[in-house]
Amino acid sequence: MAGVLEGLAGDGLFVGRAEGPDGPVVLRLADGALSDVTCREVPTVRDLLELEDPAGWLRAADGVPFEAGDRMLAPCDLQAVKACGVTFAKSMVERVIEERAAGDAGKAEEIRARVGELVGGRLRDLVPGSEAAAEVKAALQGEGLWSQYLEVGIGPDAEVFSKCPPMAAVGTGAEIGLHPVSTWNNPEPEVVLAVNSRGDILGATLGNDVNLRDVEGRSALLLGKAKDNNASAAIGPMIRLFDQGYSLDDVRQAEVRLTVTGEDGYVLQGFSSMAEISRDPADLVAQAIGPHHQYPDGMMLYLGTLFAPVEDRDAPGQGFTHKIGDEVRIESDGLGALVNRVRLSTDCAPWTVGAGALMRNLSGRGLL
Repeated sequence: MAGVLEGLAGDGLFVGRAEGPDGPVVLRLADGALSDVTCREVPTVRDLLELEDPAGWLRAADGVPFEAGDRMLAPCDLQAVKACGVTFAKSMVERVIEERAAGDAGKAEEIRARVGELVGGRLRDLVPGSEAAAEVKAALQGEGLWSQYLEVGIGPDAEVFSKCPPMAAVGTGAEIGLHPVSTWNNPEPEVVLAVNSRGDILGATLGNDVNLRDVEGRSALLLGKAKDNNASAAIGPMIRLFDQGYSLDDVRQAEVRLTVTGEDGYVLQGFSSMAEISRDPADLVAQAIGPHHQYPDGMMLYLGTLFAPVEDRDAPGQGFTHKIGDEVRIESDGLGALVNRVRLSTDCAPWTVGAGALMRNLSGRGLL
């Protein structure tokens, strides 16, 4: 499948969304063919995932051939968009560094070296909530490097936060936004799980949890400002539904590759190996949804990233930060590629189509 859907596995079953001539449509990609399957039974992706057998319904559904072009939307619609932070021990160290540097990238390298000398390789295979994790936490605290990120990184409870409201995520090919107050920021390449209201993990896609390191580093209480801005959540290209060819076990072993290409010729490459995640994806889902918290429309859950952008882009010691015009490409075998270009949030297309607008559109098309 060429264009924005290039790289999606030919043997997979995918669901997504695009802007059709009359409004958003639900798409199926199977056996290399893309089709519009929108109908009264499944007017939204949310409705598909709430069925008893979403994959069976999708395979059997009648569809109309569809050309995606540049009209792809995020593959979720009414689902809550949640995210997990500090799910890799290495990313936990970077969050500690951000906080200790108080948003000053120039101080980060000195703190990074100090933490590295202290914990060395002890973070590998560390199980959150274990006795070994408690020892590492105590060692960091003893050196005056206590941080709330230690608690969610190696303690029993995961960090789960709201990335953006339903309908606010952008899809592949769209611009992604940075708040104009930020001067130190980065992409976060992640796997995103599709979960229905019953807590069933039905599929996976890719995401960019665009992050403002300087804002969050000033205070963890600024997480909302660091994470939830116009066009700051990208998801796509499509959700791969789990079947015999791709399952949650494949997610557990997935490698997520990142390439940032600047208009100045700068290229950054990185990766996130899900095999190194400190918390199992199923545990993260269970911490987010259950008797303690319901999501009637299901949720999309970012699983966190191993990627830590420490490479200097400009001055030594300043680390990486985005420049306007960067192309960010996130890809993983079997899940395709999510490609976006960086702008200021104030320059990206404003978010205008929320749940109310979607319901009015579907009603006007006779789909409700």
